Amino acid sequence: MTTELAIETNGLVKIFGDNRAVDGVDLAVAPGTVYGVLGPNGAGKTTTVRMLATLLRPDGGEARVFGKDVVKDADAVRGLVSLTGQYASVDEDLTGTENLVLLARLLGHAKPAARTRAAQLLEAFGLTGAAGKQVKNYSGGMRRRIDIAASILNTPDLLFLDEPTTGLDPRSRNQVWDIVRAVVAQGTTVMLTTQYLDEADQLASRIAVIDHGKVIAEGTKGELKASVGAGSVHLRLRDAEQRPEAERVLSAALDATVQLDADPVALTARVNGHGTEQGAAEQAARALAELARCGITVDNFSLGQPSLDEVFLALTDRKGVAA
Repeated sequence: MTTELAIETNGLVKIFGDNRAVDGVDLAVAPGTVYGVLGPNGAGKTTTVRMLATLLRPDGGEARVFGKDVVKDADAVRGLVSLTGQYASVDEDLTGTENLVLLARLLGHAKPAARTRAAQLLEAFGLTGAAGKQVKNYSGGMRRRIDIAASILNTPDLLFLDEPTTGLDPRSRNQVWDIVRAVVAQGTTVMLTTQYLDEADQLASRIAVIDHGKVIAEGTKGELKASVGAGSVHLRLRDAEQRPEAERVLSAALDATVQLDADPVALTARVNGHGTEQGAAEQAARALAELARCGITVDNFSLGQPSLDEVFLALTDRKGVAA
């Protein structure tokens, strides 16, 4: 049984003019997992994927896919990977069946085998009823599903999914998530780039947070959440006019920045608690008592683990201060 990493990069760099789009990225991805690469637009996620998929040549550093160098062994790497980009790559004027059969034939399947494989995937992805329709008449969710189906006509060892649910409604997003889980259950490693924090939270066993071409944090979602505090306080006030005073009290009691939520009576703040849940609970209780002492009425109060949204904001703020 091999312990070889699915992806390993050391100091990976890509430069476009004066822009270091990828600036020394180090990654280690275990096989058979979903690895999330999280970051805003322009962070360097897609460029990193394109280098790993041999579509771009790195300007520095090293990258290996299942031990094969993406530059020196590019042909071998291409035989191991498949890529679903941000935009549908199938032919919109062909039907779902025609697209999959065509691609299967290009991949070396005989015509009967290509039709059989196409039918299997259309059924698995809930597209049998639309098999005879032109893809240009598909909904956004259906397009993403057939795009992923095209990527796994031959089951790849490594599947790159570059922001696969951008622009999809919640139902279609959940359908794509189910497909990702099914692909991984069959042994494929998935590298998922996304700017949706809940998507990384749902699917990825480990997550790299990338900003300005650099990995600014990496770990399990639990490790990332713990890195910015032991907990997160969410509260709703009875009177919106008391929010400025509540912000001042909370900031002093928790020694933390308080976030004013869109709801005019809601506030959120991270709790360090010396890195322990018990410490966070005690600190939050003292803050709640201080609010009461100041005559601020709290209608709803909760203490939980920080969300990935809060993690990302904290990490990027921290990076900005360090810079």
